[in-house]
Amino acid sequence: MESLYVIKIGGNIVDNPALLTACLQSFAKVKGQAILVHGGGKLATSMAESMGVEQTMVEGRRITDEATLKIVTMVYAGYINKNIVAQLQALGVAAMGLSGVDGNLILAHKRTNAAIDFGMVGDIDAVNTDLLNQLLSNNTRLIIAPITHDGKGQLLNTNADTIAQSLATALAAKYKVHLIYGFEKEGVLKDINDSNSLIAKMDKLLYKNMKEEKIIFEGMIPKIDNAFSAIEHGVQSVIIGKAERMDELIKGTAGTTITN
Repeated sequence: MESLYVIKIGGNIVDNPALLTACLQSFAKVKGQAILVHGGGKLATSMAESMGVEQTMVEGRRITDEATLKIVTMVYAGYINKNIVAQLQALGVAAMGLSGVDGNLILAHKRTNAAIDFGMVGDIDAVNTDLLNQLLSNNTRLIIAPITHDGKGQLLNTNADTIAQSLATALAAKYKVHLIYGFEKEGVLKDINDSNSLIAKMDKLLYKNMKEEKIIFEGMIPKIDNAFSAIEHGVQSVIIGKAERMDELIKGTAGTTITN
């Protein structure tokens, strides 16, 4: 079974040209098939502010009204996605940029939540594995922007961590899938202010205890939940770590490895 790396990078990497370049150089060297899922970064926020569109974040998630949806679609699926593709082409990589809308890649529905209305934010229903397999079989590296649709003409802003997990699990039957979450920390830390407090391996019991003791900070919980869901659905390995150390994350020698 061929290996497939699904790698997600956050906005902090997208916002830093030097870090992004280094990360893409590592991505270009991956042996086997590879998919890169990227977040949005600060560009959407700064563009919204310049246009007088107020931005609201709840639990690290962007409230997406109609005006904001237009901005994030232009920024995520437009400039950021194509900038990454162009850099990879310059490295000799056959790369294709897609959003969840293209080729009906990711079908979603508008999130409904009694407590918080996130606006035009999507939760994933289906992944078009036929399209993914066809493109990957041509040795095309896919760069995925976090915009999806509902099949009825409505665009939706969708969490990039969740997209990465959904792609990884959808392809786990055909590939030996390794899911990597690259962000600004060394991995899951016992003390958020101490980079030396890395937890090299995390299982469900340790995760449960750390949540109960409120050791894990709020923003990490959705990422770790996605990681455990991926493992439960056939993904070979999940590593969470510092995107600047992408070479080591790919080798499995850095970050936090999620285990059953």
